[in-house]
Amino acid sequence: MTAFETRDLGLTDKNAGCACCSPTSHATATASAQTAPEPMGSRPIVTDYLVEGMTCGHCVRSVTEELSELPGVAEVDVDLNSGGLSRVRVASDAVLDEDQVRAAVEEAGYALAPTS
Repeated sequence: MTAFETRDLGLTDKNAGCACCSPTSHATATASAQTAPEPMGSRPIVTDYLVEGMTCGHCVRSVTEELSELPGVAEVDVDLNSGGLSRVRVASDAVLDEDQVRAAVEEAGYALAPTS
């Protein structure tokens, strides 16, 4: 597995800011992710979650960092839908406890969307 890299594709208005960060934090923030070695012969379990309230790259980094700290999490991928529900895909070596996932997302300042 590889570590996450963040590249500015020039698609965001750096002067707009958002509720969770200032325009300068986009330029100075660095992405970090933990990677765990994958056991030989096993495939990660991939689970999708919907998260409410994310609006920018800072939001993505906050959720990614909190979820990456959960035991067994190998990778977190966020499909940001600013102003809507963002898809968060988590790869782990075991099934994750949903209460722990919910707590990690809430620690980052967001909420898991209710499942129907």
